[in-house]
Amino acid sequence: MHIPSIEVHRAANLKDASALLSRFKPDVRLLAGGTDVLVDLKTARMSVGHLVALGGIEELRGVSRGPDGLRIGALTTLTELDRSPLVAGEFAALRDATSKMATPQIRNAATVGGNLAGAVPCADLPPILIAMNAAVLVSSAAGERTVPLEDLILGPRTTSLRQDELLAAVTVPRPGARFGAAYARLGLREANAIAVAGVAAGLELNDNGTVRSVRLALCAVAPTPKLVKSVAELLVGRRLDEAALRKAAAAAMEAAQPISDLRGSAEYRREIVGILARRALEAANQRIAR
Repeated sequence: MHIPSIEVHRAANLKDASALLSRFKPDVRLLAGGTDVLVDLKTARMSVGHLVALGGIEELRGVSRGPDGLRIGALTTLTELDRSPLVAGEFAALRDATSKMATPQIRNAATVGGNLAGAVPCADLPPILIAMNAAVLVSSAAGERTVPLEDLILGPRTTSLRQDELLAAVTVPRPGARFGAAYARLGLREANAIAVAGVAAGLELNDNGTVRSVRLALCAVAPTPKLVKSVAELLVGRRLDEAALRKAAAAAMEAAQPISDLRGSAEYRREIVGILARRALEAANQRIAR
């Protein structure tokens, strides 16, 4: 395996990056941490003549917290996100994903923006962020727009980004006081294994203990991270008891569209989804301040 001859362009800022994308489209890709792009080039999964390197754009880095919630720059590495003191309290569920992904070496290089815009079905960050109502800020020469995360990924390695656009940041809104979230996943080993299946839950309760809102998102069992909308119809207005958990697990299993591959059969992964849905909902419920 080898990397073919490619011209690398170092973008000075977001405007410069967008201009380079427009200039060389469609024969161009973005380069951030490189953990996916370089593998794609080496294996000839894709071939382009130009790379736009984003490493010099400081405004794409870092985690900040304001009155409206959390903002995560696209160039923030998974390790930086995992270790950020701002990822705590109502945002602590993000660590359910970042602490289990890949190896430390990969987490030190891989970026939040790459994990999302790469649109890989088994990526761990999209489901928990979707469960937490996250959106992405998309930048181009025309300006900036906000896209709900569940509308970003259209299919495997396919997003709604235009050819001159790049993902600049992720925003996670500050939830209500009685909100909890969690992500449960299964891999074939403790580290450096992509998810066989994963389920993320975002849960908000009323003062009387009934469900006010719920979002359940699946990972690695459909072409895209899948929001199971039927779970809200089943749970809103009722308590999260054993019967409710059974119904939610069944709805998650029904919504899953797994394939059979070396990590497991479709039937096995569908059963796992039911188990993980219960675990994620129970863990989210336990995180809610009583």
